[in-house]
Amino acid sequence: MIDIPGTLRRGWQQLIAHIDFPLFLITVAIMAVGLATVYSATFDGNERILSQAGNMGIALVVMWFVSRIPPQKLMSFAIPLYLLGLALLIAVFAFGITVNGAKRWLSLGFTRIQPSEMMKITMPLMLAWYFQKYEASLNMKHFIVAGLLLIVPFAIIAKQPDLGTALLVGGAGFFVIFFAGLPWKILLGLGATAAAAAPFLWHALHDYQRRRIMTLIDPTNDPLGAGYHIIQSTIAIGSGGIFGKGFLHGTQTHLEFIPEKHTDFIFAVFSEEWGLIGNSLLILLYTLLIGRGLYIASSASTLFSRLLAGAITLSFFTYAFINMGMVSGILPVVGVPLPFMSYGGTALVTLFVGIGILMSIHTHRMLVKK
Repeated sequence: MIDIPGTLRRGWQQLIAHIDFPLFLITVAIMAVGLATVYSATFDGNERILSQAGNMGIALVVMWFVSRIPPQKLMSFAIPLYLLGLALLIAVFAFGITVNGAKRWLSLGFTRIQPSEMMKITMPLMLAWYFQKYEASLNMKHFIVAGLLLIVPFAIIAKQPDLGTALLVGGAGFFVIFFAGLPWKILLGLGATAAAAAPFLWHALHDYQRRRIMTLIDPTNDPLGAGYHIIQSTIAIGSGGIFGKGFLHGTQTHLEFIPEKHTDFIFAVFSEEWGLIGNSLLILLYTLLIGRGLYIASSASTLFSRLLAGAITLSFFTYAFINMGMVSGILPVVGVPLPFMSYGGTALVTLFVGIGILMSIHTHRMLVKK
């Protein structure tokens, strides 16, 4: 006689075998808050909310598949994915689609892709593989090579221009190099060099990027132009007060004052409706997410897994910090979405690939030979 309950139970256990539930529940909680906020930001129509729900479904499926890939297999993907990512970035210059003055997309006929998003995962994957390969003989030469592996895609993405994504890719790569043991003397030297090169870097920026930095200093210089985004978002955040105006009652949002309210500036929508208390709870959720990711990194079995998990986790922190900072007016506007909350398909899938990798590293940790 077939034990149907037992078969179903074993099937369910196999289905969820590689899901880290603390990480999953925290992420889903942030995603649910994001879906409600996207609904509020676009409540006059159902297209975007349905589209975002579909994006979330796809992202969760991708996360489930990635979570089942052992870290050893992930290592074997490092070089091919890195080379593919570089090839696609170069192809953008030749065949890319220009949107709002930036050439960042490739058309596949039935859809379009943004290759720079791929590098957010591929970059730390490649560098973690590299340091794992030379773990027993690491010296300054290896850090220099790692720096070159990072600089090339960073420069290509910044040239598109897409400074926000370039910073995220650069940050993900830097975290790997730092965790691999980058000496503090070198780190301080790089900081001093960057400070000395600032005047030259200023002239290398595009005009709109320089305007954004000047606008950060005094947005009232151009209140209807470059300063409009920051002025309206800070008004929305401030008007939320301690308790907020309530769900669907944000006046700055629904009177169309907040630009890009369902994407880059979704934090302003949330702040207006839920106030300081809501923001505190949201930041707590992000803190729990980052804490869980760092715990997974600390308990990983190999150098590759530790570096990759640490870099992915701190990439989530970088996402959230830059987005909240630019919306609050303490950082320049660079077009970085709020992780797991902002509307968008490609970025959301990329984020959940990172979550899937963290789950894989944690659930396979006892199966990896030390």
